Amino acid sequence: MDKYDLLYLVASVMFHLILAAHFALRKFTFNIAIRYGWIVYALSIPFAGISIFLLLSGKDWFFWIGGFLFFIWAVFGYNVEYVKKIEWREPIKWQVFIPYIILYLATTMFYWWPAARIYKPVWLIATLLFVLNTYLNISSHKKATP
Repeated sequence: MDKYDLLYLVASVMFHLILAAHFALRKFTFNIAIRYGWIVYALSIPFAGISIFLLLSGKDWFFWIGGFLFFIWAVFGYNVEYVKKIEWREPIKWQVFIPYIILYLATTMFYWWPAARIYKPVWLIATLLFVLNTYLNISSHKKATP
């Protein structure tokens, strides 16, 4: 493992921890999560910077693509949720839902499976965080009953 592998692994775990924190916040204090959710999107900027660094360092594409996907997902999500304020989850607006979910899952995938090529224990941590994130994400979208 070299320093670039370590940088990828740190970014991978940080990405999953950021999502876990956001989804937990959204599950338990929805209004605060919505007010500050743009920060998750903004964090794509340093992750894209890490991807540029990994790309220029000669790492394989699957180690640096995640940061670029995160940035694309963030620009799309920020535009939909904070600029245009489109309600797309309920009822589902498929023209937003499909690209949003594809970008989200692609980003998540590239911050998950490449870790197995470097160090399986970190891959396992990312896997557990992904499961936690999925639970928190899905359960935080349930409508509250008055």
